[in-house]
Amino acid sequence: MKEVLLFVDTFNNNMEPENARAAQCVLEAAGYIVHFNARQGERPVCCGPTFLAAGLVDEAKQEARRMLDLFKPFVERGVPVVGLEPSCLLSLCDEFLQYGFGEEAQRFSQRAFLFEEFLVREDKAGHMQLKLKPLDKQQAIVHGHCHQKAFDAFTSVQTVLKWIPELTVQTVESSCCGMAGSFGYEAEHYATSQAMAELSLLPAVRKMDANTIMVADGTSCRHQIHDGAGIDAIHVARVLAMALQV
Repeated sequence: MKEVLLFVDTFNNNMEPENARAAQCVLEAAGYIVHFNARQGERPVCCGPTFLAAGLVDEAKQEARRMLDLFKPFVERGVPVVGLEPSCLLSLCDEFLQYGFGEEAQRFSQRAFLFEEFLVREDKAGHMQLKLKPLDKQQAIVHGHCHQKAFDAFTSVQTVLKWIPELTVQTVESSCCGMAGSFGYEAEHYATSQAMAELSLLPAVRKMDANTIMVADGTSCRHQIHDGAGIDAIHVARVLAMALQV
């Protein structure tokens, strides 16, 4: 029995639940039983990077401790933890190792994967095969989240999109979108944020035609693209879900 624990972060739980639903559909189509992260009391689980961004290290560590406790039964069984938001999932593989939780955090980190990373890993191991059909649109333009690039995880997005028949995949050669978490929301950083986005990302998005899908896994990246170019970028999970053969 193949199982995964789908880590639905704060952004995808509260603002864009369609991403989590799409990921569930894709994983189930690939033959996996999908579990969801539980709640402790009334508050959803959080990985804590928003606390870190504000310098609240103790609070971030407390959130990490909650997550380790809640996910422990799955990790001990060897169930992979699959996440959608790069900045959240990759916190499990980086910041969690700095809090002094020792081997427990190491084991957790080793079982944590971005959605597209997990699919590529399982495909290479021969554990799954998705049946995908062509989309109405024939081209996808992809923007990589900074965390994806820093952890060498961006190529997995390109790989899974190329599984879709007749879809041409093009990458925007850009640095950060300029949002950088809460950075771009702060008035004193607005001009800098926009200048970064205008280097290459937003001009490329504005050149898109009606036959093209804009793909971006990062919540902040999608917001920057929408606000700066009036285009709705979507998570790769939604693209794959649209391509599923039903």
